Amino acid sequence: QVQLVESGGGLVQPGGSLRLSCAASGLTLRYYAMRWYRQASGKERELVATIAMDGRSAFYADSVKGRFTISKDNGQRTVYLQMNNLKPEDTAVYYCYAPTFGVWGQGTQVTVSS
Repeated sequence: QVQLVESGGGLVQPGGSLRLSCAASGLTLRYYAMRWYRQASGKERELVATIAMDGRSAFYADSVKGRFTISKDNGQRTVYLQMNNLKPEDTAVYYCYAPTFGVWGQGTQVTVSS
């Protein structure tokens, strides 16, 4: 059974950084692409970043391009989202997603505020 558990969210000031982690179990991470989504209060869930199976290519939403970096450590079975230069509009619940299995994590709250 595939399970995803996110961690690393919290409160940060504008311009600050956070690194989100997604611990994956029940799958061999090296064989699958992975995604991060986010959902702000009152808004639809949106795709933030995707990393390819081989970890060599990634896609980013225009709103985070140049500030966020997605990566995965196959040995640690963990997917990361490094978020720099955070803005108040980045405030949302962030979710890890395994598209091949249709499995979501429980989400982690990120709040950017002074």
